[in-house]
Amino acid sequence: MSENNCPGCQSPLNWKDGQYYCEACQHPVKKRAFCPDCEDELEKLQACGSASYFCNSCNELKSKSRVKVVFEVA
Repeated sequence: MSENNCPGCQSPLNWKDGQYYCEACQHPVKKRAFCPDCEDELEKLQACGSASYFCNSCNELKSKSRVKVVFEVA
């Protein structure tokens, strides 16, 4: 999995107050995941210390290694 970098300045993101934050740009950043098959946004499921992604359009779990992750300025 790639590093979590700011979409604006490519600096590493920090985790602050329950969200990603770019110290260099001084703004929060949202992490979104998209289905590799239909390109709809995925729902993140967390349980017992692990995370999975579910696509409501395809109606199936998606491997996190195939998920397209995008960081956007919030």
